[in-house]
Amino acid sequence: MARILVVEDEPALSICLANDLKLEGYEVEVAGDGETAIEKGRQPKFDLILLDVMLPRKDGFEVCRELRRAGVRTPIILLTARTQEAEKVLGLELGADDYVTKPFSPRELRARIKAALRRTAAVVPRTYQFGDVEVDFQRCQLRRRGKAVEVTPLELKLLEAFVCSRGRTLTRAQLLDQVWGPGTFITDRVVDNHITRLRQKIEAPPGEPRYLVSVRGIGDRFDG
Repeated sequence: MARILVVEDEPALSICLANDLKLEGYEVEVAGDGETAIEKGRQPKFDLILLDVMLPRKDGFEVCRELRRAGVRTPIILLTARTQEAEKVLGLELGADDYVTKPFSPRELRARIKAALRRTAAVVPRTYQFGDVEVDFQRCQLRRRGKAVEVTPLELKLLEAFVCSRGRTLTRAQLLDQVWGPGTFITDRVVDNHITRLRQKIEAPPGEPRYLVSVRGIGDRFDG
């Protein structure tokens, strides 16, 4: 039985969400502000965090940022009334796994939760090493030749997707679904830019990739 932390400051909505999720068979806890969300979210007992963006004390973006910086890898779905694409992408850049825009249907939210739980159920190694690179997915750390390399949560999710599919070519559509989440509308150039930045951090030299290889006309493949 998956355990979900619902972070929502509107009592009526949080009760409604909790009751609906319990009917689906999930165990649910509720937090009503950002600081409580960080405190609870650091606990390893949750399988998913449902996080409202507009919160007292600390907003959802700050909560997401702090949890990822603390090494928390629990899937996070943002609930936001904001419709601007840039703000949605910001949440994903900070490490959120998906977002749902208010008002939303309970059916859509349940589907998003199930999809996020399925993605994390895939076998993801806690640590992985290739060449002179070592990545700790649990602690959100990447080291090269023993030295720490600054890496964003989104870059780690991208590398995680490649590691889980090593030897297989991933298309832009597959990467969008696995890394940015279903229904995210960004251009292929944005995906390419993130792959380029990741390649610069794991390849030597980046212009002659050995591990993250482009497959012309199809996508990219990880051979680590």
